[in-house]
Amino acid sequence: MNIYTRNLERIEFVVTMGCTGKCRHCSEGSHVFGGEHIDGETAARAVAEVCKHYDIKSLMTFGGEPLLYPEAVCCIHRAAALAGIPRRELITNGFFSRDKKRIREAAEMLSDSGVNRIMLSVDAFHQETIPLEPVEYFAECIRESGIPIEVHPAWLVSAENDNPYNLRTKELLERFERMGFGADEGNVIFPQGNAKKFLAEYFDDAEELKNPYEDDPHDIRALCFEPDGGVLGGNIYKDDIMDIIEAYR
Repeated sequence: MNIYTRNLERIEFVVTMGCTGKCRHCSEGSHVFGGEHIDGETAARAVAEVCKHYDIKSLMTFGGEPLLYPEAVCCIHRAAALAGIPRRELITNGFFSRDKKRIREAAEMLSDSGVNRIMLSVDAFHQETIPLEPVEYFAECIRESGIPIEVHPAWLVSAENDNPYNLRTKELLERFERMGFGADEGNVIFPQGNAKKFLAEYFDDAEELKNPYEDDPHDIRALCFEPDGGVLGGNIYKDDIMDIIEAYR
């Protein structure tokens, strides 16, 4: 076994960089998008193969907005469920269609595929450009499907800081709480991409921050697949995932 991946326990898929929001806090910047997204069947094969060799405890799909391609998302989660991965999570902003039939269909697909936790991105930043009505309808459909769902807010500076963005986020959380939806701890915005550009006044340039999304290159705990199939310097459209892992240095 490759010594750099001996502690591998998680798989992540950036399903697409395409997004339905234009958030000023986004670490990925403008999300320039040409329609690229992960191929569900290729991704599913990679999941199954990795799980033969590693004790994977969690899998997450996110983006961009992953539910622009729900079939690919569900293909990945079905493979995760079959492989016995216990935590199978999805992060979504909940806005991928205005068609209620399509929204309900996607919720049922997610339930059938084995997703067992949904983190719904609702906060001052997402709701600057994303309408609430379809997001609320999606949340209701997910609840009816039986999947646990929580609001997953982005906090500026900290959850305790009383800046205007956090105050608006707290209003939105109260709205969802009245609907019966709880919230998790969320995440604190990292100064990268749009956040560094549009929210610079809230960050201290002199303070050194560790990017919470980066692994130690000498101790890879999570495989993160890009929409083009890229992972650990290789690509699952060209090479076997285990060959890629063994070749990693």
